Amino acid sequence: MLRSSLIAVALLGAAAPADAAPASAWTIGPIVDGRNASRGVPLHPAPGPGSGWHIDLPLPPGSVHYVTFRHGSLAGKQRLVLRYRIEAAPGVRIVPATAPGSPAVITLYFQRAGDDWSGDGPFEAFRWYATFASQAPLTPGDHVMVAPLTGDWTAVVRSSARTNPLAFRAALANADQVGFVLGGGSGYGHGVFATGPARLVVTSFRVE
Repeated sequence: MLRSSLIAVALLGAAAPADAAPASAWTIGPIVDGRNASRGVPLHPAPGPGSGWHIDLPLPPGSVHYVTFRHGSLAGKQRLVLRYRIEAAPGVRIVPATAPGSPAVITLYFQRAGDDWSGDGPFEAFRWYATFASQAPLTPGDHVMVAPLTGDWTAVVRSSARTNPLAFRAALANADQVGFVLGGGSGYGHGVFATGPARLVVTSFRVE
């Protein structure tokens, strides 16, 4: 744990480009076959505070699943870095939509272009999750996540960057959507809701 923390600090100290995209470029989804899995929230985050943006987490039956923007290829990139803050009224919990008794989880994510969302055949390795760097539970305060693209990312069902390196490298080279997912219980991106007033503030998201 200490070694991982030191690595994260070192990475964050390196020179970094500007934040990846404004609030209007991000989508709260995913939208599959014309249906948005996220409910009770607008299609895009709201700008602010400052240079960041935020999502007011909905009460059930609403939920937030995938939060992404169109980046394009990740070839030559080294890591994703997310800085975020949870603001919540006293006693409010953030809860996985599919497993209210489990901790809510946030995970960095990217998706290869051309995914049909089936998870079948080659499409099993089109969506990739930095499960090795997930944070849970979601609690009030400021947080930082660092996911090196050399880490053991996991795909939809069985593949990982180590067990299926060719598919992972192809996904990096042909990446489209980049961002993070919210979930817990039955899946990393299966959505969360809040039991009262709560806000997820993204102060910085960088592709470095």
